[in-house]
Amino acid sequence: MEMASKNRFQALISTCFYGTMAARAAALPEAHLLLLVETFEALADPTRARILYALIQQPLCVRDLAILVGISESGVSHQLRFLRDRRLVKPRREGNIIYYVVDDHHVAALFQEADYHIDHVRQGLGDHPYP
Repeated sequence: MEMASKNRFQALISTCFYGTMAARAAALPEAHLLLLVETFEALADPTRARILYALIQQPLCVRDLAILVGISESGVSHQLRFLRDRRLVKPRREGNIIYYVVDDHHVAALFQEADYHIDHVRQGLGDHPYP
């Protein structure tokens, strides 16, 4: 191999290796990554997405969610338990009725960001900087 080619090859390997090392150093800790994956798994189900979207709009009880989403109250309760375990929703008691609400404003922000992404995909728009 001629000297110029050899130097370019070594530079490429060096850049690649140090880029990998930097990426490893910046990677998320495993526990954090697993929580992130669990959150996206929870959002990846259409029924849970409908429930979360409804709860972003207003607090609702199990019966109202069942009517709105079109599944049984038992099915809604099962999905709410799944979402509660991942801290995406929480119950709020008013008298003898339990209403569910999103756990915090980040849940609504995830939906808003996904909606922006969908708009960009549908319209064929490029990326844009955040304000």
